[in-house]
Amino acid sequence: MGAILYLLVLQHVLRECRLRMQYDGLMPLLDIHDLQIRFGSAEAVRGINLQVDEGEVLGLVGESGSGKSATAMAIMGLLGPAAQIAGQILWHGEDRASRSIDLLRQEPDALRRLRGREIAMIFQEPMTALNPVMQIGKQVAECATAHSGAWTGREAKRRAVAALEAVAIPEASRRYSDYPHQFSGGQRQRIMIAMALINRPRLLIADEPTTALDVTVQAQVLMLLKELQQEHGLAMLFISHDLAVVSQMATRVAVMRGGLVVETGDCAQLLTRPEHAYTRSLLAAAPTLHTNRDQPLVTLESISMKTELYSPHAE
Repeated sequence: MGAILYLLVLQHVLRECRLRMQYDGLMPLLDIHDLQIRFGSAEAVRGINLQVDEGEVLGLVGESGSGKSATAMAIMGLLGPAAQIAGQILWHGEDRASRSIDLLRQEPDALRRLRGREIAMIFQEPMTALNPVMQIGKQVAECATAHSGAWTGREAKRRAVAALEAVAIPEASRRYSDYPHQFSGGQRQRIMIAMALINRPRLLIADEPTTALDVTVQAQVLMLLKELQQEHGLAMLFISHDLAVVSQMATRVAVMRGGLVVETGDCAQLLTRPEHAYTRSLLAAAPTLHTNRDQPLVTLESISMKTELYSPHAE
C-alpha cells in the first residue's frame, strides 16, 4: 500500500509540475499591450508591447525622451492625471491560477496594495526619492509596515536593519537613525534597493539606478542587484541608456526610440548582431578600446521617420 500511495503522490506532483510549466509558458508575469501615453499633444509612448517573464531581467534601453521612464511610471500607476493612457498592462501576480488584472484599470487603493509588495521600483535619483528629514531606518521600516500590520515597533525595526545589512550598509543598526545626507551616493542607492526589496516583490523596476554614480560604485551596485535578483528569483525591468550596463544585467533587451520599441531580442544576439538601423547606430556610437581616436565618434545615423523608425513592424 505504501508503494502504491507513493506512486500516486509522485504522479500527482509530476502532473502539477507539467501544468505549472505549461501555464507559466503561456502567462508572463507582466504583459504590456499597445501602451500609449500622451501629455497633451505630446506622445511619450506610441503603442508598445513588452513582456517580462518570471525570474527574467529585461533591459529597456534608449536615449533620453524615448519613453522608458514613462513606461515604468505607467506600470506603477504614478503618472498622475495629466497623462492620457491607453492600452493594457496585465499583471499575473501572487496567485498565478487566478485571472490577470489590468493595472491601468485598478482603483488607487488596489494599486497601493500592489506597489511595494508585488511590484517595487528603484528611482533614478535617491536624494529626491528619499525624505531628507526622516531617518533612513524609519523610511525602510515604513515600506514594510505599509503592507503588514503585524510588522510594528521592534519587528519593523528588526526587518529594516536586516534589509540594510542585506545591501551591505555598514553598521546598519547604528546608522538606522541617520539621515540621507549622512550617506554617500552609493549608500543612498543601496538604501533605495533595501526599501524596494524588503517585501520580497515579484517584479523590480530599476530606472537608471546607477546614473549618478562613479564607475567603481556603479559596478558595486550592479553586482549587488545581480546577486539579489538571483538569490530571490526576481523578475526585473532594468532601464538604462547605457548599453554596457545593460549587457551585464539583462537576459533580453528592448530598444526604444521616439516612444516605440524598435527592436527586441536576446541580449547577446542583439548587442552583437542587431537588426534595426537605430540599434546599430547606438552600438557604433559607443567608444571602445578599438575606436580610431583620429576620427570623430560616430553619430546616430539618420533614419526615415516615416518608413523605418515609426513602422508598427519595427519591433
